[in-house]
Amino acid sequence: MATSPPERPLSWDDLQHFLAVCRAGSISGAAALLGVNHSTVLRRIASLEQTLGARLFDRLPGGYVLTASGEALAQQTTGLAEQIETAQRRLMGLDEEIKGVIRLTAPDTLVHALLMPLLQRFRALHPGVQIQVVANNSFLSLSRREADVALRGTNRPPENLIGRRVGDIQTALYASETYLQTLGEGAGFDDYRWVAPDESLAHLEQLKWLHQRVPDERIALRADSLVAMADAVTHGLGVGMLLCPLAGQRHGLVQLAPPEPALDTQIWLLSHPDLRQVARIRAFTQCLFEALSADPRLLH
Repeated sequence: MATSPPERPLSWDDLQHFLAVCRAGSISGAAALLGVNHSTVLRRIASLEQTLGARLFDRLPGGYVLTASGEALAQQTTGLAEQIETAQRRLMGLDEEIKGVIRLTAPDTLVHALLMPLLQRFRALHPGVQIQVVANNSFLSLSRREADVALRGTNRPPENLIGRRVGDIQTALYASETYLQTLGEGAGFDDYRWVAPDESLAHLEQLKWLHQRVPDERIALRADSLVAMADAVTHGLGVGMLLCPLAGQRHGLVQLAPPEPALDTQIWLLSHPDLRQVARIRAFTQCLFEALSADPRLLH
């Protein structure tokens, strides 16, 4: 009896993840090969198995092993990835000349603390590229093409994007030397006035940290920007939990305690999968990844 076709068409994304597992020999290897999260590979394999109505891998203690159905699919799709990549290159022309517009979104903190020297370096290498920077704390949608590349601080990166983690950014307690002088000797935590984020930054772990430790009446200033907070602390309005690379750029600030591990934030370089073959995006993301991965101001 003939096998009935799948009720829904095969997804190339699902099949691509299957082929990556076959090529890499493991889920983690496939995730590294494709530049995605471990959970994304698992989700794509599950989707493909549901479409085909067949189990493709046996989950054994030693790892994932192809079933008979998986072996048959692997044999039938040998060389398919290379054929599709060749077709994509021909259709897109791979945009081999590195020129055009790149729209980059990042929080103002990362733009001020990390990015500007790197953008200058990339432009010196590729003067035909125009970089558009959207520096704010709102998360523009790469899926809706509001931006081409994003540098984001998040411990939960979106699974639908291509992402590489470049390091972690640390947060510590800082004050200006002039502010500390106004407190006198022997002053401590309970004597501080504070500079804090406002509720528009409620996604930050820092706000939860402050709610647990600092009464509202001791807040001298709230801001919707971590850059503005650093400026306020620099000008003596109080102490504040500041990003270490941002505080390190300001003269006269004193770190009052080691970085708080609970406030460490992962920094991810993200782009849309559809742009992976665009030469200017590949060159740009690789340039940022190499530089940020070696930046001593980030925790690696």
